[in-house]
Amino acid sequence: MRAGQKIKEILKTSPTGQLVTVMGWVRTFRNNQFIALNDGSTNNNLQIVVDFAATPEITLKRITTGAALRATGTLIASLGKGQTVELKADTIEIVGDSDPEKYPLQPKKHSLEFLREIAHLRFRTNTFGAVFRLRNSLAFAVHTFFNERGFVYMHTPIITSSDAEGAGEMFRVTNLDITNPPKDSEGQIDYKQDFFGKSTNLTVSGQLEGELAAMAFSDIYTFGPTFRAENSNTARHLAEFWMIEPEMAFCDIHDNMNLAEEMLQYLIAHVLQNNKEDLEFLSNRLEEEEKQKPQNERSELSLLHKLQFCLDNKFERVTYSQAIEILRESNHNKKKKFQYLVDKWGVDLQSEHERYLVEKHFKKPVILIDYPKEIKSFYMRQNEDGKTVAAMDILFPGIGEIVGGSQREERLDKLELRMKEMGIPAEDLSWYLDTRRFGSCPHAGFGLGFERLVLFVTGMTNIRDVIPFPRTPKNCEF
Repeated sequence: MRAGQKIKEILKTSPTGQLVTVMGWVRTFRNNQFIALNDGSTNNNLQIVVDFAATPEITLKRITTGAALRATGTLIASLGKGQTVELKADTIEIVGDSDPEKYPLQPKKHSLEFLREIAHLRFRTNTFGAVFRLRNSLAFAVHTFFNERGFVYMHTPIITSSDAEGAGEMFRVTNLDITNPPKDSEGQIDYKQDFFGKSTNLTVSGQLEGELAAMAFSDIYTFGPTFRAENSNTARHLAEFWMIEPEMAFCDIHDNMNLAEEMLQYLIAHVLQNNKEDLEFLSNRLEEEEKQKPQNERSELSLLHKLQFCLDNKFERVTYSQAIEILRESNHNKKKKFQYLVDKWGVDLQSEHERYLVEKHFKKPVILIDYPKEIKSFYMRQNEDGKTVAAMDILFPGIGEIVGGSQREERLDKLELRMKEMGIPAEDLSWYLDTRRFGSCPHAGFGLGFERLVLFVTGMTNIRDVIPFPRTPKNCEF
């Protein structure tokens, strides 16, 4: 049956009266004569011209919005507006019916909230067609980028007994009877009787295991799902999301920043070159959406300009201490326009502060480095000042932090001391500390939340709209 051609390719073809077969889903059917057919390869439909007189009435009735069909006919030049070719159908076969009374995606504008409720069908809309083709393109480009640079793709475990971030917001994995779990002599749950013989959870990061691999292959990256049991019902948080985490041996924080900047610019350049049509559609969509907002809330840059902005500007490198001073002395802070005022060194920066630095002050992407050690993870390399660590965050317009990374602490004594200060049991991570015992070397890495990147590239405003089936508090549909 699979002898059809993709509509995206057909629309680029010069019509010479050739015989063509297409398969797809009906978007609209006008005047019992014109079918707008879409197969997901592009947002553009192919017009199928039906011979009304020669087509059985029962077939015409079954050509409804959402129905799947196969059409064979002659490709001819089109006189219709906005299209160069159309298919004059000889045969039309209904592959799958769609009841027009029940099909929820009628040819009209639907809200994103409504489409989230029918996420299993929203791929068939223009907006989500564009979003998920872009997501696909970005994922492909991630692998290409690292492959071209000799990195080894490493599959790190989904089920783990460690908490890489030390945040404790993890999903437990167990096959114990949760209504009546076995107890030990102290009345605590006896995880020795669990499937893995110990307490386990879904991974929050592949970084620690990635470091082990980097100590053998030099350059590795992971790209897989991660999980956070954080009860955040916001437009920026998911309980299940995908992370890209490279780890490089014999690298310091500066090598790390260079690679992250190069990667982000490579990915953006890739979609600007290969996904123009979808980006233009989403840029126009965003422009229409912005018109509904008050002038002061509108973005200064269109989506396409925002992407080009990240390619045209070298990322500004600024220390946390310099950033705090800039924010503290800003009119925005003095006039109390920030929701969270910046009053002292050591505070964790909020998205509004990050965006101010990028959009108002430097007017270019920013890499912040040398954060206070108190607000960062145990594995980050301590700087000589005793107060800061060699951490970096990359900040983008409209979104704030998009990448977080650091040079890792390769000195065993310093790492053990920091773990002790933070109450992290060394015996639980003895395997991790082995990399510092046997052939330790300076190394660094970063994490890029893939959905954050897709959010930025597509101009969507809710992270639930850039992952096929979002997992959020009280929501695990499909």
